Amino acid sequence: MKRKVFQLLVDNTSGVLSRISGLFSRRGYNIESITAGTTADPAFTRITIVASGDDEILAQIEKQVAKLEDVRDVKELRPDSSVYRELALIKVKVDAAHRPGVIALADVFRANIIDVSAGGLIIELTGNQDKVDAFINLLEGYEILELARTGIAGLRRGTDDIVYLSLDEE
Repeated sequence: MKRKVFQLLVDNTSGVLSRISGLFSRRGYNIESITAGTTADPAFTRITIVASGDDEILAQIEKQVAKLEDVRDVKELRPDSSVYRELALIKVKVDAAHRPGVIALADVFRANIIDVSAGGLIIELTGNQDKVDAFINLLEGYEILELARTGIAGLRRGTDDIVYLSLDEE
């Protein structure tokens, strides 16, 4: 099984995310992560999808998504020419005696402590999936109470191949 990261530019319309995820569901394709947010132009949304499958399935995903009505552009974000980031919020149960160890670990990963309570910490970590996974694995000796991960957001490097859209395009 291979993984690909697809970036979609779509019209910011009601139900667009549902239609895209529905296509995956109907065809039995797997979505590993999906993120969506408006672009600098609020008329459009940028969606990043991480999908897995063999070469044929991944090619079909790209073709089928491109056919959807609201989809304006589909690109593969290749690791060598793109930047990927994921946000993780991790609530760790830790008492005052063990807190400095967790804080030191967070410092090594350039994570931020965003909340401190008597019984725990909330840590904010941004990075690629491997960095987030490595940090979580190093927390093995502590109890992770809650974990929220955003999934990948990504952009191609450089200023070439930028897509400019307007509502008048059909």
